[in-house]
Amino acid sequence: MVGISGEFPVNQLHRLIESSSYAEKIITELKNEKLIRTHYRDRLRGYRLTKHAKELLLAQNMPRFHDYLTGNTETNLIRSELPRRIRLHQKAEIYLTLLHANIPIFYDVKPNIFSRTCEADSSFIQELPLFYSSREIKTLGYDTTKIRNSRSIGILLSPQCVYALYNTGNSVLKWEYKTEVRLTAFLQHYLQGRPYHGRPAVRAIMTGKDMDTAYHLLTSTGGYRKSLFLLDTTYEHFHYLPNNIYGEYLLRLLVRPQMLQQLDRLLLSDYFSHQKELPIEHDGIDSQNHPVLLAYDFDMQRINRFNTGLNVYDLSGILVCFDFQIPCLRKYLTADIQFSSIDFQKFKRGFFHEKP
Repeated sequence: MVGISGEFPVNQLHRLIESSSYAEKIITELKNEKLIRTHYRDRLRGYRLTKHAKELLLAQNMPRFHDYLTGNTETNLIRSELPRRIRLHQKAEIYLTLLHANIPIFYDVKPNIFSRTCEADSSFIQELPLFYSSREIKTLGYDTTKIRNSRSIGILLSPQCVYALYNTGNSVLKWEYKTEVRLTAFLQHYLQGRPYHGRPAVRAIMTGKDMDTAYHLLTSTGGYRKSLFLLDTTYEHFHYLPNNIYGEYLLRLLVRPQMLQQLDRLLLSDYFSHQKELPIEHDGIDSQNHPVLLAYDFDMQRINRFNTGLNVYDLSGILVCFDFQIPCLRKYLTADIQFSSIDFQKFKRGFFHEKP
């Protein structure tokens, strides 16, 4: 993980190794063997590989680590500027979330679709979900010139759509609307036949430190110079996941369309079906004609449209979400909304058959 991140954040070690005592033992051994070292500057602490460690990894698995640990790459020759180091840490956070969601991220375990010699091939659609980093996409060279300033960490190919992945950390990230729109257009064009039939739908996933960060995103107005993130029209669907165990399970859910449909059917079984004549975003209605929205996937766009619609038409509504999402939503929503809570631990046991 240190090798593909360039610099692995110390505060994420507990996600990589659950036992704190065992983690301390491993780090001590790696330092004694001169394989890693701690780098601290600007109040940011991370682990970096030594030259000897890089040589060992390249000798053991050249295809996996070559592009990370050779040449003038950001993960090999690490710049000292704080923004660059923060981005490396943010990549590591997303990599951990992806790995815990059982999504392949390494070069050598997935098709190399971002290559000038890659032909259209839909055969590997059965292998989805797969993650491709922004570095892999930009190996296409000139074709990606217009999206080089995108804030995306990479993309996640799922059976039903493509997700552009972002990590805002614990603050509101910089945002350039036109660049992100160009990213969507590029993905829809390039991924036709690789592996999708036709132009794939493109959604976005924003990850961050916790659900408090989600509130800051929902209420952001773009900052004084309008250079920060705000809910614009870049993506019709923009999900938020915290980089922790909650986000890991939500991600596992988002890339499994059959499981999503199963959960939707279960949650809507006590309600009536969607009403076309109701002029606001909703998934069903209750016995008193109150609109119901499924918000467990924390699609910020749908949540915002639901809240706005209820206010405009002076309606009351019901919002179905996970228990850990309610404090953020209660603080953000301004309409008359009742919450229907999903117990996260029961969800884990029921859908993933895992003990709490």
